[in-house]
Amino acid sequence: MKAVQIRQFGSADELALVELPPPVPGSGEARVRLELSGVNFIDVYMRDGSYSRSRTYVTPLPMTLGMEGCGTVDAVGAGVEGFKPGDRVAYCLARGSYAEYAVVPAWRLVPVPPDVPSAIATALMLQGSTAHYLTHSAFRIEPGMTCLIHAGAGGVGQLLIQIAKRRGARVLATVGSPAKAEIAKSRGADHCILYRDTDFREETMRLTEGKGVQVVYDSVGRDTLPKSLRALGRRGTCVNFGASSGQPEPVEVLDLAEAGSVYLTRPHLADYMASAEEIRARASDLFATWRSGALVVTIDREFPLSAAPEAHRVLESRGTKGKLLLRAA
Repeated sequence: MKAVQIRQFGSADELALVELPPPVPGSGEARVRLELSGVNFIDVYMRDGSYSRSRTYVTPLPMTLGMEGCGTVDAVGAGVEGFKPGDRVAYCLARGSYAEYAVVPAWRLVPVPPDVPSAIATALMLQGSTAHYLTHSAFRIEPGMTCLIHAGAGGVGQLLIQIAKRRGARVLATVGSPAKAEIAKSRGADHCILYRDTDFREETMRLTEGKGVQVVYDSVGRDTLPKSLRALGRRGTCVNFGASSGQPEPVEVLDLAEAGSVYLTRPHLADYMASAEEIRARASDLFATWRSGALVVTIDREFPLSAAPEAHRVLESRGTKGKLLLRAA
């Protein structure tokens, strides 16, 4: 089978298309013949070595990248119940989806309803589940709250805006251009802040009459985290869940007190997808919301497996306007 691997940590140039034997499912595992794989920043962090010391997301070399996919069950190992060859499934948080076949722990699989297209199912796995756990679990948004969402026109950002609005929040979003502001507004953002032209912290305080927001969802990291903390209201929470501008500098704990006794958390999605029940509950909610027309999922573009390096460069340029996909079949 064809797969995209790295042999050492580094830039997108390290991504190489290779030929490998198809993996064999072990006990409790299923082999999925992949149709689509999602491209996410977690793949960049694995590729560049940011997660080289992570115990949650292990990165052995050589390594086939890709943490989500959609396709058809091709074979099952011993002890697998509830799935059989021919079943249409999607999943996330099992590495190896930049390939034509992947072996996945069966408990991580989600049945894909016939009326949900593969591209939508793929996008709702990692990015959709991220937006869901951020708004429902890591910091539960309640009606009347105000939140700040960075990168509001990106794949996760667009989903975050929509879900936060559905939960009754006022949404401020940072974006990089007027065109991206239009995207964020079309998803429900109440105010868009052009971070290249405006100090987002000052604008946030102006828009909240000096009170700050209850929560900041920060996927940018190094360029934004210090001001994100100071954009919070008293006892607010900053959820840093990514680092598109690079890993942030360490935070002095006294700074949290000085910012208003605020909270800072850096969660992993894996800790909010810790059981089959939790995974399926989030997927079921997301699929139902999409079916109802209340959740728009934007597919930016699709690449062949061989163009994985280009897909990574596009993602890292912060030029995306939605989900990036790799097509395996």
